Amino acid sequence: MASVEKLPMLADGYDRLIVELKALREERPKIVEAIEEARAHGDLSENAEYHAAKERQGQVEASISDLEDRVGRAQIVDPTTLSGDKVVFGATVTLLDDDDKPVRYQIVGTYEADAKIGRISYNSPLGKALIGRRVDDEIEVTVPSGDRFYVVKKIEFI
Repeated sequence: MASVEKLPMLADGYDRLIVELKALREERPKIVEAIEEARAHGDLSENAEYHAAKERQGQVEASISDLEDRVGRAQIVDPTTLSGDKVVFGATVTLLDDDDKPVRYQIVGTYEADAKIGRISYNSPLGKALIGRRVDDEIEVTVPSGDRFYVVKKIEFI
């Protein structure tokens, strides 16, 4: 039997998935109503409301299916229960960049990543380079803007 790959994520990322899934499930009856109302207008071949509602129904069903899959495979990680001297999923890492300027990132799941708020995916080039590293390890990462060099200065589980 094939094993199902777990999706590590933080609790707040899981909660966001649940909220999004609930909202889409609540939209279903409204879409059905819109389809029925559009059908009542007659000729479906030239009925823009009908086609738009059917398209939205397809989008919602695909999104629900995707979210249900992610929720089902979710492996919730609480960083505060972790410890150690290596970078792992959930860790918050302070790095020094090429200019000795500190940058801070938390290693999170693919769907939670947002570099603007300091969350990078464990699958990103930098995330992959950080996993398993210790304080004072040097890291070279190739990113779209070029090669970057970092030194791990601090590993926290917060």
